Amino acid sequence: MRTKTHYDSSLLLFLFFFFIFFVFHSKAQPLPTTDGYTCSANQTTNSFPCQTYVFYRAMAPDFLDLASIGDLFSVSRLMISEPSNISSPSSPLVPNQSLFVPITCSCNSLNTSETISYANISYTITPGDTFYDISTKKFQNLTTYQSVEVVNPELVATNLTVGVNVIFPIFCKCPNQTQLQNRVNYLVSYVLQPSDNISTVASRFGVETSSIIDVNGNNSQTWDTIFVPVAQLPELAQPTVVPSSPPGNNDDREGVVTGLAIGLGITGVLLLLVSGFWVYRENSMKKKGMVIGGGDVEKQRFQMNSKEGKVGKDSMGKEVSLIANVSECLDKYRVFGIDELQEATDGFSDGCLIQGSVYKGSIDGEVFAIKKMSWSAYEQLKILQKVNHGNLVKLEGFCIDTLNANCYLVYEYVESGSLYSWLHEKNNERLSWKTRLRIAIDVANGLQYIHEHTRPRVVHKDIKSSNILLDTNMRAKIANFGLAKSGCNAITMHIVGTQGYIAPEYAADGIVSTKMDVFSFGVVLLELISGKEAIDENGNVLWASAGKVLEGNEEDKAKKLKGWVDNSFFHETFSMESLMNVMTLAVACVNRDPSKRPSMVDIVYALCKSEDLFFDISDDTLSDPSVLAR
Repeated sequence: MRTKTHYDSSLLLFLFFFFIFFVFHSKAQPLPTTDGYTCSANQTTNSFPCQTYVFYRAMAPDFLDLASIGDLFSVSRLMISEPSNISSPSSPLVPNQSLFVPITCSCNSLNTSETISYANISYTITPGDTFYDISTKKFQNLTTYQSVEVVNPELVATNLTVGVNVIFPIFCKCPNQTQLQNRVNYLVSYVLQPSDNISTVASRFGVETSSIIDVNGNNSQTWDTIFVPVAQLPELAQPTVVPSSPPGNNDDREGVVTGLAIGLGITGVLLLLVSGFWVYRENSMKKKGMVIGGGDVEKQRFQMNSKEGKVGKDSMGKEVSLIANVSECLDKYRVFGIDELQEATDGFSDGCLIQGSVYKGSIDGEVFAIKKMSWSAYEQLKILQKVNHGNLVKLEGFCIDTLNANCYLVYEYVESGSLYSWLHEKNNERLSWKTRLRIAIDVANGLQYIHEHTRPRVVHKDIKSSNILLDTNMRAKIANFGLAKSGCNAITMHIVGTQGYIAPEYAADGIVSTKMDVFSFGVVLLELISGKEAIDENGNVLWASAGKVLEGNEEDKAKKLKGWVDNSFFHETFSMESLMNVMTLAVACVNRDPSKRPSMVDIVYALCKSEDLFFDISDDTLSDPSVLAR
């Protein structure tokens, strides 16, 4: 009897230490050695941006359904279920089930001289999050905490605020021109597991081992992200449901009960330890005045004013609480004081005025664009707090002037001004076709994000060249969400917008949908091609006659296109085929029938293909200036 008791005690002690070893060893898994994968979007061999996929595994407890995984990667359930061979997007998943998740891969310039290729995935920090945990667990080593720190230099990894949005750079690559010619359509991001080798990965994807080595080299380590070249995604096998095991004998039952008792006991001890540490941490933070979301003077003022019930009027004349309507944004944005903004803009002087009611101001050495408006910013704030993308102008904070019932939105300052000014006002500086094509792709990526990756979908409603801003690298960002609407396929009687860009169905019937943004984007494409304004001084809209350019045979089309292109193109070498493709796309975008317009997903793909044609300098179809002069 003593021997059995001694044996049971030894077994219990062994299981306890094995469990502790397993817990800590699992957290000490090796990290990928890379800080990112370098790229050069200016090289002719690259085709950024591109649509590609990551290989992801369903895992308990938080990611056993497509909705939660879709939210993590900012995609819909359907966008995962189709490439993953899942018939029902609402079906539950099983642990370790294989999935293909779509991402948009771009070549991104960092604050350093380095550029790396990754997909911008926005993640909102929750209590207990660290860059390391999110990178290794939720994103399953598809990025590294070092890269997260590089991409988010303004954030302190050891002092993260709950509610702040962080860009997690998901490693990816786009196939180069040679790979595309060899029918490599995707470079799928795959994280090497301890049980993997290059041969097993090649077998899983149905490709040659040598093709993976050609792309990644032969020194990949466990937890590294490698890129698997495929012509098309392999068909993933659906998991089969395993029937329940038949009841065992009494000894088996006793073993299960004993195991459960041991596990529950250990879990209870760990929970007590964690709870004690959490209580100690919270008390320490409160004593130091470090509770997340508290202690900010302006936020305290907001909370006090909200209790006083101060009201203003919205755009429809209805009285609204100035503070209550933005209370949910206090922990997501910086709250500026009105004194700060007045000092930054020299009292909102004309010398600081950029355009309309937007002022340039410097606060603590950082330059911002400050938009002054009457109280009508609630809808904008609701939308802006949902979006975070490199091709959208970033909202940094806001200010409510309760005394004068004014609201101020504080945005990042985009240095090079609007696309409108570069196309129609700057006489000495002209944009090359290459730059214009890059701008078009940037805008299309921003629109694709708000159309496809937000729930409910966001319709901008005011896409035009003056609402497209360019940074120092001439990369485009969409600005001014003042007319944006969350949700689509609605009807409104309140028609707003800019003449020359308004979709016919919206002007006639008030139909709000993503296709009205597609129409406006088509007009911007026509501006980029022609250098002409959306509406001339006689009131003629640019899009109305665009379709005539594509009438007739190929020779007629080339001659008509010559009359459309900006004269500055005559001094460049560029692909006539690329120009014609973009013109065809623009005409499709401004089709009077919204159902015949392409989606932004299709537009991004088409523009990337056009960019491939443009950058392929070895193609015999490349033109010189004399081609258009014929």
